[in-house]
This record gives sequence, C-alpha cells and structure tokens, in this order.
Amino acid sequence: MIKGKVAVIGAGYVGSTTAYTLFLSGLVSEIVLVDINRDKAEGDAMDLNHGMPFVSPVKVTAGDYSLIKDANMVIITAGANQKEGETRTDLLKRNFVIFKSIVAEINKYCSDDTIIMVVSNPVDILTYVTYKLSGFSKRKVFGSGTVLDTARLKYIIGEHTNIDARNVHTYIIGEHGDSEVATWSLTRIAGLPIEEYCKWGECDVNCCREDFYHQTKNAAYEIINKKGATYYAIALAVRRICEAVIGNENTILPISSVFEGEYGIKDIALSVPTIVNSKGAGKILELPFSEEETAALKNSAETLKCYCKEIGL
Repeated sequence: MIKGKVAVIGAGYVGSTTAYTLFLSGLVSEIVLVDINRDKAEGDAMDLNHGMPFVSPVKVTAGDYSLIKDANMVIITAGANQKEGETRTDLLKRNFVIFKSIVAEINKYCSDDTIIMVVSNPVDILTYVTYKLSGFSKRKVFGSGTVLDTARLKYIIGEHTNIDARNVHTYIIGEHGDSEVATWSLTRIAGLPIEEYCKWGECDVNCCREDFYHQTKNAAYEIINKKGATYYAIALAVRRICEAVIGNENTILPISSVFEGEYGIKDIALSVPTIVNSKGAGKILELPFSEEETAALKNSAETLKCYCKEIGL
C-alpha cells in the first residue's frame, strides 16, 4: 500500500471528523484541510498534530487551495446547510454556486490523476455537478452515496437477528435520501436469503421490512433532531472508501457515480454496488434486483434528474 496525500475541503462537523478518522487510520502520509474559515481549519490541524506521538506518522496542514496540489484524493464536505423554511431546490441552488467555486479551485491545482469524492449533501446531485464542472473522467468523480445507508440497514438487521452487522450482506441503492431503495432480494446472512436464515435462526424479518427501511431512511433526520448533525458514521464510511482507493482493493461499495446506460439509466449519479480501486469508481455492477427494486431505482434516478433540471443542469 502506497500512502498518499488527501485534501479535505470543508472543516465543519463532517470534514473535521473525516480528517480525524484518516489521521487515526494510518492510510495517508499527508492530510490537508481547507475551509472558508481558515482559522477553524488551522485550529483543527494544530489539534491533530498535537496527537502525532500517538499515531503513525502523518503530516497535517491547513491553508488555501494551493496546498491541495498533487493530492491523490480530494474529499469535498463543504456546503450550505438547509435553512428553516428553505426548499430543497433553493438549497441546491446555493450549493451549486458554492461548488462552482470549489471545483474551479480544484481544477486550478489538480489534474485528472486526482480522485474527487463528494460527501456534501445532496450527495448524488452534487456528485453530478462536480463531474460536469470538473471535466474529470467519470471514474475519477464519485460520491459517498449510500455506503452509510447500507451500514445503517446492516446494523438494524444485525440487532434484530443478534448477528454481527459485518456478517449481514445487503445494500441500499439509488438516492442517498428519500427515494432510496432497500434490496431485500439480495439480503443474505451466512449465504442464505434473509427469509431462509430467519427460519433457521428463529427470527422474523418479513414483518419488520418496512420498519427497518424507514428507520434507515429517516436515521439522519432523527440524529439531526437530537444533536444537530451527523458526522461520526459518515466519517467512518468515508475512511472505508479511502481505504478501498488507497489500497487498490477492488472492493464493492454502493458509492454514487455517473450512469451511462446501466439499468437503463443515463446521465445522472446515484448508488449501486460498484467496484472501487485506485482508479476510483470502476465497473457499476448490474445485479439481479427484483423487478420492484429495479423500478424503484429508475424512479430514484428520475427524481434526481428533476432536481437537476430545477437548477439548470
């Protein structure tokens, strides 16, 4: 594994926690923090550097965009938060303006050799925006997608079945948001379809599917209502994606990337299981989802396209 340089754009809750998880991971040799509030980014860098004696060597710096030159990965966590009473379209328009500025700076200092990962929400649309504005190849621009949503569903199923969540295999696909889709047809424990495992394990998941789906879909709303923001689990999801890229793992993760006809979907970014390696977002896997799930995936794509049209894309 060759340790690389990773730049994090945005030092808010998600950006600073992402930097912290990467700092602990031993994956990278250098972390750069860039934020419109330069003092905040510099303070985070100082705070992290003071923990250097406890971790594998890693250089942490903060400043302007010139520091991102030669970065192997740029992770965008910056963006506007939704105001009370503000529509999703209005928020998108504000973030579109912010991303124009961010991507222009990335283009100034980075080439298509750099991988851009978008984490800011709404992640699928902003991934598509970044792809369009950057001019980078499709493989080099992707979003964190439904990696976190999938982890949430695995945790919920694991709690219900009393099985380690790492041994639950399932996916949330489509939008990272209200139109996301749970792929119950591919959900497995110990290689068995979830229904078969539950017969053997004396548990029932069929009666809980809708409840589990809604718990997954609404988890962020509940966390935000309780503490104002979500950042721990998404930072861990980002670290896992970075691990797949830096380690050239060919890992399958439901990241958000631009479709070119897969599942009959074109010219929009959304999530399905995708091979992730040192080149970025590799092959999008066309898996045998149920007819209902495939239809819901296409509906999710159309929902995202409608939002894109509303902001002029």
